[in-house]
Amino acid sequence: VIMSRVMGRVGRLASSFRRSSTGGAMQRGLPKRWPIAGVKHVVVVASGKGGVGKSTTAVNLALGVAAVDKSLAVGLLDADIYGPSVPRMMNLSGQPELSKQDLMIPLTNYGIKCMSMGFLVEEKAAIVWRGLMVMSALQKLLRGVEWGHLDVLVVDMPPGTGDTQLSISQQVPLSGAVIVTTPQDIALLDARRGAEMFRKVDVPVLGLVQNMSCFVCPSCGHHTPIFGEDGAQRVAEEMGTEVLGVHIRFAGDVPLHLSIRETSDTGRPVVASAPDSPQAEVYKKIARRVLDKLPVDIDPFKPR
Repeated sequence: VIMSRVMGRVGRLASSFRRSSTGGAMQRGLPKRWPIAGVKHVVVVASGKGGVGKSTTAVNLALGVAAVDKSLAVGLLDADIYGPSVPRMMNLSGQPELSKQDLMIPLTNYGIKCMSMGFLVEEKAAIVWRGLMVMSALQKLLRGVEWGHLDVLVVDMPPGTGDTQLSISQQVPLSGAVIVTTPQDIALLDARRGAEMFRKVDVPVLGLVQNMSCFVCPSCGHHTPIFGEDGAQRVAEEMGTEVLGVHIRFAGDVPLHLSIRETSDTGRPVVASAPDSPQAEVYKKIARRVLDKLPVDIDPFKPR
């Protein structure tokens, strides 16, 4: 029932968009960035390509923010329409209920409010939609959710620099972006492209996260940099002077460790299930650095 109501709204939004575009009433210039009601800071976690551990980073970053400052209300939005990962990683399932205002109520686990397209479709269902339907569904996830008061909303972006990334960056005031990469040269090239996209739409890059920085042997604990060493550090330094004109902080190294993969696959993120482990401390360190970079005195109801 909820899915049919959501898709009905998506269809109406798509129809309205088609009428405005064919009638020559396309909006000129960039749209005004309207905040998400009640949300103070929106931090997007992005990557230039898939397979670098972006969703794992987003989930543990949200949990890390909540862990390092327990006074903060934190949410997690899964903006990957085609491949939602948050339901599995946060051990959540079922369709969200609707409020009296016909807004979806986020599902909550580990103290984090979550919303994802994965709550509205079967886990194994393929979402075969064209771009217009995806954009309309994204608007529903952005504007059709009753978040309540949130200090920080972490958004798990889809990989790449396409319509979703551009729409969110231009329509929502973002406090910053975190770029996830691996030390591999190919991944670093795409990380540069991702940071350049955010530069073009005036979104500050809060830091680079070098995921899978080294393989940690579960038997002896030996560290092996199988994807290379310090690639993200070099890129951050180069981009701080050559591309952005401002310093991009290197947020930190996340090792390729068995516990991070196992806890993510079983819906027990390492920051929640093993908060005192070295792996959890890495994510909490990244969370502290991100919080340090957020602007102060933000009015969540004022358009920017």
